[in-house]
Amino acid sequence: MTTTKHLPRPVTDRWEWQLHAACVGLGSEVFFHPSGERGAQRSARAERAKAVCRSCPVIRECREHALAAREPYGVWGGLTEEERADVLGDQQQPIAS
Repeated sequence: MTTTKHLPRPVTDRWEWQLHAACVGLGSEVFFHPSGERGAQRSARAERAKAVCRSCPVIRECREHALAAREPYGVWGGLTEEERADVLGDQQQPIAS
């Protein structure tokens, strides 16, 4: 009999949480800043993105993914790139483009 214990797990087991995210169907511009966005505009966009995250049933999974993958840009799991760097204790902050 063939054993399957060494085969990789189905990918959907690892990523299915994304199907339940509050951001499904929203444009990436809500979560990722355009080139040159600074100051109050950037803060306002990040706050709008975080508001979506606060209502999300999979915020924990999203945040864990972003921290583990060291996502360099955007709002993930309710955290901006600067906030994720703080959580991770990164000495070098992401470059804002």
